Amino acid sequence: MDPVIKKFSAVINCLNSGGNAIDFVNFYNDFFYSLASVGTSFRSYIIEQIIYDDNPYSNRCTRGMDCSGLAAAVAKDLNSLQLIADLSSAAIKAEAQKLNRLDASLLDALPDWELSEYTPSSSGIYKDIKELLDESRCWSDCLPALSQFYREVGAGIFARFYAFYWDGKNIQGVNYPDQIKLKDLFGYEREKAEVIENTRQFLQGCPANNVLLYGDRGTGKSSTVKALVNEYHDIGLRIVEVPKAHLSDFPEIVRILRGRAQKFIIFVDDLSFEDSTENYTALKAVLEGGLESRPDNMLIYATSNRRHLIRENFSDRPSPEAEEIHKNDAVQEKLSLSDRFGITVIFTAPDQDKYLKIISALAQQRGIDVPQNILHREALRWADRHNGRSPRTARQFIDWFEGHLTLQEQP
Repeated sequence: MDPVIKKFSAVINCLNSGGNAIDFVNFYNDFFYSLASVGTSFRSYIIEQIIYDDNPYSNRCTRGMDCSGLAAAVAKDLNSLQLIADLSSAAIKAEAQKLNRLDASLLDALPDWELSEYTPSSSGIYKDIKELLDESRCWSDCLPALSQFYREVGAGIFARFYAFYWDGKNIQGVNYPDQIKLKDLFGYEREKAEVIENTRQFLQGCPANNVLLYGDRGTGKSSTVKALVNEYHDIGLRIVEVPKAHLSDFPEIVRILRGRAQKFIIFVDDLSFEDSTENYTALKAVLEGGLESRPDNMLIYATSNRRHLIRENFSDRPSPEAEEIHKNDAVQEKLSLSDRFGITVIFTAPDQDKYLKIISALAQQRGIDVPQNILHREALRWADRHNGRSPRTARQFIDWFEGHLTLQEQP
């Protein structure tokens, strides 16, 4: 049960059971503190719980299943929840005084919670459904709109968040995802365009491919993938990052995501395999389509610094003494894993001219106004002293240079 609702239930149970004054005051204060901690009114809090709850009805809606058999029960629940949401602290105190004969001065000292103080914190369909419920006198009348919200946006964490990670057991929402935007990634326009086109095909329900973004470190491979979900999350794109150590969990992840309304990019960063046959086999099965096919609402986007993903040791190479007759075939099978991605986009380290163009673009974006020859001279020095020329190095230089100029301007 939700912790705030659980503490509210404790207050009501204390009233109904005729608990003593100390118990009531403790339960009341616990509830007030938990509600104050989330920073919203009681009515708005319940509305958010309704919108984002993952229950049999919302789950069936988001998977496009028939929900008519549950509609009447859900309508009654909505009206009951509205009665709870409209309960004021004054009404609770009055009931406590009547049932428990609590002293009026003691009750007056207890804090009052805000009943309704709706402040939109979202936009689009999220804002619309919240405002509809907040302004409605009969929440059951909102069921068609709520059902449509579940179908379009999803339910539970898949409506509340757009970036996720797999922790080895469950999919968890990311509260503060990287806010990098496609417009912030300078250079590599052709490479970005190829990834964007494939992603848009995916979102439109057209055939699309798994993508391998391969290339030098610091060239923006991971940032490109993260920027996609910031660009398209409002039309249903979600991203789930899966650590390399948990690739063997792919079948479970597929089962969780299959049939949901959203489109999911499964993101594997810095992909490579050493001797992990289990993880290699799991990824290969998803890419090729094993007994359980990859669902239409899921693609795999992976980044790697290795073209062949699998490290080939000298001992792996075939020799006249090799016990395995087809050892060469086995090696080639492992090395060709990258070929199982439908699209491979190569990000190479920029030459000096491209590096300096990225520097100039970043400086203009930040409003850094210095002579270009000085900017470029310092940028090249930075690259020589640090990690070489790359978009990441360019951004690190601009961060330093902007701070350096700010300090110089201070008295």
